[in-house]
Amino acid sequence: MSVFKLCPVFKDYIWGGTRLRDEFGKQCSFDRVAESWELACRSDGCCTICGGRYDGKTLDELIRLDGKEILGQRCKDGNFPLLVKLIDAHDDLSVQVHPDDRYALEHEGDQGKTEMWYVLGCEKDAGIICGFDSELTKSELVSAIQQGGLLDRVRRFRVRKGDAFFIPSGTLHAICKGTLVVEIQQNSNTTYRVFDYNRLGRDGKPRELHTDKAVEVISTEPAEPLINCEAVSCGSFGYTVLVKCRYFTAVKFDTQDKVTLHIDGQSFAHLLILEGSCSAQGVQAQKGDSLFITAASGTVAIHGRCSFILTRTGCEEGIDSLVEK
Repeated sequence: MSVFKLCPVFKDYIWGGTRLRDEFGKQCSFDRVAESWELACRSDGCCTICGGRYDGKTLDELIRLDGKEILGQRCKDGNFPLLVKLIDAHDDLSVQVHPDDRYALEHEGDQGKTEMWYVLGCEKDAGIICGFDSELTKSELVSAIQQGGLLDRVRRFRVRKGDAFFIPSGTLHAICKGTLVVEIQQNSNTTYRVFDYNRLGRDGKPRELHTDKAVEVISTEPAEPLINCEAVSCGSFGYTVLVKCRYFTAVKFDTQDKVTLHIDGQSFAHLLILEGSCSAQGVQAQKGDSLFITAASGTVAIHGRCSFILTRTGCEEGIDSLVEK
């Protein structure tokens, strides 16, 4: 029990498009694929194992076999900590905010949601909304929402392929149309919509807003979400640390031949293949595929010419201990 390929969960929200099918080979019955949940273990969506001894079992079923060996020491409470998605924003997502752990537990019985985005592609002039252009008081925030002037106060960022953004809980944000991203987040779906462009849902009614709760949790200070990423070259491969926070560590790897990972028992690892193809302990993967490496795997060699994002739960003390140089 070490390396498994995962089959994703698909979501067909009204703002989705076809890029996940066209560019990443995601096949499902939906006309539009808004999100592909590449690592998910939730009641509203759980990945399944593709191939091998446990073919067809859900990730949840696999964890029940031996949770500590699979999840690692950082998952002491046994709860699955992360959710990793591919997101195709064919249209604008709602302007929204996520609560922190304390508020979410008290009001929703769930975790909070801190997240990051890595931009895989974007149309000309595509962007994101994140935070405000200047600090607001709560009364100014309420007034902007009630009078329809919220979008006049937000901060907008143009995006480019390869950009990475860190979005802590409490940050007002939105992915805007024409943007394709990887989203790495806490395992939570608690979202408070503040503005939704007056759109109607599939039932013909305006989609629900959650302005009262949103106002309670929104940080009204300007945000600086763009991450300054520096690549490290190690001969036949290189890596870039995207994010290290208390909830997750995300590292992008680019390899021409092989990279050897040391999975130390503290956390499982998730690999999302962005380009090319590879194999790990005989499991083959290509662009758009996800590999799950159990926490007790030890040394795992990734063979091939590819780019991938590796995600682990918790904050890694040092990346040097994770890779063999």
